[in-house]
Amino acid sequence: METRGGFYISQIKQLQDRIFDRLLLENGIEISGGQGRILFVLWKTDHLTISQISQKTSLAKNTVSAVIDGMVNKGIVERRIDPGNRRRTIVSLTEYARSLQTKYEAVSQQMNTLFYQGFSEKEQVQFEQYLARILETLAETIHT
Repeated sequence: METRGGFYISQIKQLQDRIFDRLLLENGIEISGGQGRILFVLWKTDHLTISQISQKTSLAKNTVSAVIDGMVNKGIVERRIDPGNRRRTIVSLTEYARSLQTKYEAVSQQMNTLFYQGFSEKEQVQFEQYLARILETLAETIHT
């Protein structure tokens, strides 16, 4: 049996990124998808290390560091040395980043509505359960 799930996921990701970036711009939010992923994590739990952000976003540490550099330059986040461990750097939201949260969540809701257009509630729940299983399998594989 030929399967194409991975191919479809890859195509969906590409299209989703392009549509989401367009929606962000249309709503006056000038951040990239990678920056949005980091912001989403920091809005849930502020004051995280690069390693923690990497783990929560599934982005590589070097990618997170590079994206954070750009976000610092734009005044979206701040970097501070952890007073409890001077070898660690803590990334924190700025007031500007906090001001973007409501608009960003509205765009995310637009994207969710588009994703699940034509799905029943039961189908949506079932689909998300399948995706969670795939994610769990992949996450376990990368950590072994």
